[in-house]
Amino acid sequence: MEYGYYPGCSLHSTAKEFDQSIKASFKALDVSLKEVPDWNCCGASSAHETSEDLALALSLRVLSQAERANQKTVIAPCAACYSRLKMANLEVAHDAVLKKRINQIIGQEYTGSVVVKHLVEIYKDNQDKLKASVAKPLTGLKVACYYGCLLARPKEVVDFDDAENPTTMDELVTILGAQALDWSHKTECCGASFSFSRLDIALRLVGDILEAAKLAGADVIAVACPLCQANLDMRQEMAAKRNKTTYNIPIIYISQLVGLAQGIKAKALGLDKHVVSGEKILSNLKAPVPVPEKVEAAAAK
Repeated sequence: MEYGYYPGCSLHSTAKEFDQSIKASFKALDVSLKEVPDWNCCGASSAHETSEDLALALSLRVLSQAERANQKTVIAPCAACYSRLKMANLEVAHDAVLKKRINQIIGQEYTGSVVVKHLVEIYKDNQDKLKASVAKPLTGLKVACYYGCLLARPKEVVDFDDAENPTTMDELVTILGAQALDWSHKTECCGASFSFSRLDIALRLVGDILEAAKLAGADVIAVACPLCQANLDMRQEMAAKRNKTTYNIPIIYISQLVGLAQGIKAKALGLDKHVVSGEKILSNLKAPVPVPEKVEAAAAK
């Protein structure tokens, strides 16, 4: 099975470990990825605040490139990229005049045939393969699944989970053998967009999320967005000082947890690249069971 793959700007730069772990875990599922040819930034952080046409043109050009490459389904692992591509698809689907205008801007004819999915949807769609690939269950690991404010919202655009109480990542974590915690802040905003303009707000929001995870007894927080990961990871020490406490909670991509359960080595999943070390969680897990051949081969690559 092959999917189109839109890494976006983050997964080729500040979130390389996300890209790395996705590719490693997908090999173990016998799922292949092919990057959208000549893709561009979707403009997630600022274009939609500047110009509606610019925001739509950037996203639709990505989808048009995928369509030209005959990619029926495109995975966008970044929650912000996912949201912008889904939103663009929806807007032009209901407005032929708008679609025509944006197609003229990008100089290409996009018909609207590409389906955009997030990484967690693909894992869920392939859950039988996922179950079969688990070689080292994450037994004993308590995971707070953090969806953030964007991954499952707005409900008119995102349709794979409940907007207020999403459970897809929780279900995946359970398949991996870990315990998905019931906690209060799974969809609260981490303030990523305020990281530079209003650091005081970002630190308050980050601290609230970390405090909730700590109270729930989380060993790690699982994320599926590079912006959320960076904010909760990089700002953790500052938030701890602000709240006069300590957290030391690793912020781990869901794909890294999948890879660990598949028996893939921590370094191959980029667990050495986080500010709060993700490798310490390995000491909480039981001894590994024999690794299936196909998973071992994927890990070696």
